[in-house]
Amino acid sequence: MPVESGNSAVARQAKQKRKSHSLSIRRTNSTEQERPSIHRDMLEAQDSKLPMALRSTLLDLFGQIEREFENLYLENIELRREIESLNERLAGEGQTVDGGDLGKGALKTKASHSTSQLSQKLKTTYKASTSKIVSSFKATTSRAVCQLVKEYVGHRDGIWDLSVTRTQPLVLGTASADHCAMLWSIETGKCLLKYAGHAGSVNSIKFHPTEQMALTASGDQTAHIWRYMVQLPLPQPPSDTSASLDDDVDFSDKDDADGDADGPTECPTVRLASTTLKSHQGVVIAADWLVGGKQVVTASWDRAANLYDVETSELVHTLTGHDQELTHCCTHPTQRLVVTSSRDTTFRLWDFRDPSIHSVNVFQGHTDTVTSAVFTVGDNVVSGSDDRTVKVWDLKNMRSPIATIRTDSAVNRISVSANQRIIALPHDNRQVRLFDMTGVRLARLPRSNRQGHRRMVCCSAWNEENQACNLFTCGFDRQAIGWNINIPALLQDK
Repeated sequence: MPVESGNSAVARQAKQKRKSHSLSIRRTNSTEQERPSIHRDMLEAQDSKLPMALRSTLLDLFGQIEREFENLYLENIELRREIESLNERLAGEGQTVDGGDLGKGALKTKASHSTSQLSQKLKTTYKASTSKIVSSFKATTSRAVCQLVKEYVGHRDGIWDLSVTRTQPLVLGTASADHCAMLWSIETGKCLLKYAGHAGSVNSIKFHPTEQMALTASGDQTAHIWRYMVQLPLPQPPSDTSASLDDDVDFSDKDDADGDADGPTECPTVRLASTTLKSHQGVVIAADWLVGGKQVVTASWDRAANLYDVETSELVHTLTGHDQELTHCCTHPTQRLVVTSSRDTTFRLWDFRDPSIHSVNVFQGHTDTVTSAVFTVGDNVVSGSDDRTVKVWDLKNMRSPIATIRTDSAVNRISVSANQRIIALPHDNRQVRLFDMTGVRLARLPRSNRQGHRRMVCCSAWNEENQACNLFTCGFDRQAIGWNINIPALLQDK
């Protein structure tokens, strides 16, 4: 009997909620003929203040709202019919079932469960439609120009990480699960060199601050330092690039990228590292150079980060304290500071400025895996997480974040531009969004069937030395993309 009464209460509450929601939608529908005229009257009353283009846009958006609510109303009617039909069918079954109260209780439980499913369906539909309307309003406030400039295709598996050289010549480096790292000409999109010295997935790539050396971390439990020499091809006359890549083909669903498989094999290939760092007992997920380039730090799934001397390959320090696997590490551009991220929902700040003291601070601002934490030029750290948030921290007072960005998808390896201080957020849902340091959304990179990423976006990297491509992204669709991001100063000052 307690079970029966509980289910009856749940069913009664669900029915009341459906009734209330249905009435609200009917009330909305009853005035659908009145709203357009009201909206027009409001806009005409402000005719002297609103330009014609903005008035037209607003009227179009109001029309979208009307259509969305009309669709919701029709779906609500259909769902109510399904509920009535289900109740009638269950009532008919109740007359033929023996067992008295037990049979009725089971039927009521079934009815309550079905009603709950239908209510959840209505809620999901309403939420999706509302989100679409809100996104339409947001799109009108973004005046940033984001254009796809170049696609870098040639890897045979997903690309985990990318980076741009800090010295001339400027080249793009990518690290892939196909066990290779590649260097690309930013302007032409051609592969210049391939590093094939790892026996596992290449999880990150970073370039030496002054010399032509690259640092890669791998699933083979090692990090490699290797030298490269590249010669950029001569600029070619502009041509129609639309035919250079079949945009309707998703390379992530093919064993080989036809037409591009021969490209990387023509590149010079380096197979031997000048230095191999191998003190970890698990996957090395990331690595970075400390300021000056004489030491490197590595982060591993063995829950530790290691500090190495580049010249001697010796292990200088083992940084322990994380409770779970590390996901990323980053160094400060001008100071001997390191930040490590972990699946234990924390990130840690390690201070090596005083040779005799190596302090550490633990930050617990997230509720899920911290996928990356990066320094900015100045006194800020920006952290991203699988909890769908990005937080901005002040190094002088890191008790709580100074800004929190909430998104609709897990955030992967973020990057912050040095000059404009713009945060690029790569997401699991294939989106890439741009925010300023106060948490204001500036833009969303284009994504359609003909451009943008087709799978999860793993990493972003800024390069403000190149005017044509100043942002790069990579993902599971086996390609890296170069973007031109132009954000007006007025929009950044908001």
